[in-house]
Amino acid sequence: MASVVETTTIGSDQIARDGSTDWLWTYQEEPHRTRRHEIIKAHPEVTKLCGPEPLTKYVVLFVVSLQVGCAYLLRNTPIFSWKFFLTAYLIGGTANQNTFLAIHEISHNLAFRSAFANRIFAVFANLPIGLPYSAAFRPYHLTHHKSLGIDGLDTDLPTKFEALFLDSVLGKAFFCTFQILFYALRPMMVLTLPFTKLHFFNLTVQLVFDAILVKACGWNALAYLIMSSFLAGSLHPCAGHFIAEHYVFEKQSPSPRNAVSAGAAPVETYSYYGPLNFFTYNVGLHNEHHDFPAIPWTRLPKLRQIASEFYEPLPTHTSWSYVIWQFIWDSDVSLWSRVKREQQSKEGRVVQAEWTKEELEGAADQGESKKST
Repeated sequence: MASVVETTTIGSDQIARDGSTDWLWTYQEEPHRTRRHEIIKAHPEVTKLCGPEPLTKYVVLFVVSLQVGCAYLLRNTPIFSWKFFLTAYLIGGTANQNTFLAIHEISHNLAFRSAFANRIFAVFANLPIGLPYSAAFRPYHLTHHKSLGIDGLDTDLPTKFEALFLDSVLGKAFFCTFQILFYALRPMMVLTLPFTKLHFFNLTVQLVFDAILVKACGWNALAYLIMSSFLAGSLHPCAGHFIAEHYVFEKQSPSPRNAVSAGAAPVETYSYYGPLNFFTYNVGLHNEHHDFPAIPWTRLPKLRQIASEFYEPLPTHTSWSYVIWQFIWDSDVSLWSRVKREQQSKEGRVVQAEWTKEELEGAADQGESKKST
């Protein structure tokens, strides 16, 4: 199976990439806000798809129970054994990738109507990951939505250090193997956010859970959960979505950064409609998700069906495993293959990530669903 890229050619005067050592710079605003308004104008009924999905909490309960059960069963299994590793890779990696993306759904207030209930439930969903994650993820992820591709705000973008030192087959292979660590550590290096009561609650609950697990089942049980988290973001088929979502896989003509125009930017969001969406809350429908972040995972296929004329022309990937392979071996794709925007626009407006205490802690009940429609 191969990646399918069907887009129009982008003129070299419309992007800026200095050979292979610069990003794809553009003054064009991110495409999702524009397409959202166009879709709502053409199909106003899509707004009825917004709102929480009750099924999410039952899926989370099942996956948390599955991982705790596996940790218990492996409590006496040597860590450096094929049984331990294969269980952590096949079951644990898939389950914890599901958990990562459950927290992604919950960060958009799509499990409950109450923002506070979503924040607490995200901490529960965090338990099989082994390390506190949910409280920090939410503000960084919502900034990614509000500031897609903006240098210094969108922490999904690789840093220049990463792009320079991993610009080789071995470097890209290293990145794919340890990408979960890059995604965990990079946000703190790029954009500092305050430590809140919610972060403290997430940390405390996770440490208490880990201590109880070790006391009841031993260190191997906790090692299973942490290994599952690592493998979920490593060379695992489901981990391909990290790269597939926003790396530009179409070949681009280089041009100097100062020649960038306001013309069309390269397509910067790719969707995937394959079977792994079953395990990952339909995160493969990524154009659809960025267009309507208030529509939950179960209703994204309906959005695509209603607005098919908007989505069918867009580029897609047909295999996340092949995405990883192509990213490593294709010399035209690297960590530089990302669309970037300046914080300061041509009009002088400076884009900033401004978070209130209420937004960070989730105390207010105005979910993102109202804002995104």
